[in-house]
Amino acid sequence: MNPQGHEEAQVLAAKARDRAARATERAQRAEAAAERHELLAAKPGGEFHAQIAATHRRSAASQYSSARLQGAFADNTAAWARGRGAPPRFMAGVAEACGTRGAALTLVDSGQNQLAVAVSDEQSRAAQELEYVLGEGPSKDAASGRRPVHASGPAIEALWRGYGPALTSLGIASVAAVPLETQDACIGALAVFDPPAGLVGSPGLAEVAAALTGIVLLGPDADPELYGGTDHRVAVQQAAGVLSVRIGCPVGDAVALIKARAFAEEVSTEVIARRIVRGDLKLN
Repeated sequence: MNPQGHEEAQVLAAKARDRAARATERAQRAEAAAERHELLAAKPGGEFHAQIAATHRRSAASQYSSARLQGAFADNTAAWARGRGAPPRFMAGVAEACGTRGAALTLVDSGQNQLAVAVSDEQSRAAQELEYVLGEGPSKDAASGRRPVHASGPAIEALWRGYGPALTSLGIASVAAVPLETQDACIGALAVFDPPAGLVGSPGLAEVAAALTGIVLLGPDADPELYGGTDHRVAVQQAAGVLSVRIGCPVGDAVALIKARAFAEEVSTEVIARRIVRGDLKLN
């Protein structure tokens, strides 16, 4: 790593540690508030305070989860700055927090169109690319239905006729996804691949999802770029615009052509998009 890269990594690690510290402080304040309301809830007519206490407890759990994720990223970035390991990915820490090696975060718009994805590793990237290309999968179902989704073994292929066999061909035997929800909407989903026993349906997975929602959109430390580790679908949309003009078809049909070609060639849609924009690939 060159001196400039070393300095940038150190700055990034310091920022992550600062965010972790602030999240811990917010969690401690929420815990203190919960304790006060729990004392009041023990008195006659304290049902309202019990509800407030439960809300503060959930907030504290989410903030502690956020602090752990930020801390893990800071540690990995600091190690990288010292010349150890590969450049860190924020989602690698998310996967670690969930007890698995594979995790992917997908952001969607109000029409459930996939806007961006952040992943922990290349296998997770391939899994999310399949979901984008085939238009079905756990993240899509979790986000559109605003509910947790889990499938393993033969159920994967039974649930998703196209995506399921493609996913298992990657060596993934189990997948779970939970929605990233705000008060009024769902902004995406968190998927974990080959989750450990006990994670699905546990408070831990929900806490990580809540922490990610705050990091991505809602919290005071919101960072939609997840420290630069988010891939946007801008290249695909640009290529679809070029292709729609070139062959005289709607943009939606152009996107479908790009996805089909990517699936046929077993490459990412971004690779196909770059070839179209450069003029190296002609589709009709």
